[in-house]
Amino acid sequence: MPAAEPSPTPEAQLVMDALRRIVRSLRQSARAAEDRLGISAAQLFVLHEVGRGSKLSINELAERTLTDQSSVSVVVKRLAEKRLVERQPSAEDARRTEVMLTARGRALLRNAPEATQVELIAGLDRLAPADRASLARLLTELVAGLETASSAAPMFFEDGEAAVRTRPHAATPER
Repeated sequence: MPAAEPSPTPEAQLVMDALRRIVRSLRQSARAAEDRLGISAAQLFVLHEVGRGSKLSINELAERTLTDQSSVSVVVKRLAEKRLVERQPSAEDARRTEVMLTARGRALLRNAPEATQVELIAGLDRLAPADRASLARLLTELVAGLETASSAAPMFFEDGEAAVRTRPHAATPER
């Protein structure tokens, strides 16, 4: 006779409820960006970050969006195709491509809501450093048990045709 599966704990219920609320908020934000602005939530997030700087490299955008360079590059390409950002070689280093808002991108941002990812990152930043480290460690452990653990973590709700490399992660804090 197979062993009975353990019953979910009250803590598991709280975690699942919190994850559902986060995903729902991100999904609603994604739909609103698509419906209202004609861009994805990931594109809105990157556009906001480009708007916070004058000229940013792809690597700087990856740092600001807490994702990998390949994912940001795909999003920037789509924004450039919509003429919301412009890419040009840096005057100081021709190997570096700088991204900046176009007039069309600035106009869209004036009427755009804050990206939900910005609020999520701000919420994480409000946590005590030890709590943030614990959350990172625990979520990493949780994801390690999922089938998708070995795949890259692209930007939320951005379907990319390009293959996305896995971003090197910071060392997981010890227990």
